[in-house]
Amino acid sequence: MNTPFELAQVLARIDDPALMARFLEEILTPSEKKDISLRWQLLKDLHAGKTQRDIAAEYRISLCKITRGSKILKDDKSVTRKLLQGHEKKGEKQNEKK
Repeated sequence: MNTPFELAQVLARIDDPALMARFLEEILTPSEKKDISLRWQLLKDLHAGKTQRDIAAEYRISLCKITRGSKILKDDKSVTRKLLQGHEKKGEKQNEKK
């Protein structure tokens, strides 16, 4: 059984953000949700140009956790980087509508 791939297939079928949030609420522990949320936030911060040291100080986490995110974002083929670029563009469009 390829559980990570199977889970990826399940996640890919969920196209409603509210349903996705509910699914994640059901399958993740509070600690797992906190860890994933922190990882996403530090990736967004890195992508926005914050320094690793500033992020470490703000969230009181080790530079090792942040370095992993930094390496991911430096990879031209990074899915995470592409998602963040799309997330950034979506945010800009929403701000233009206001």
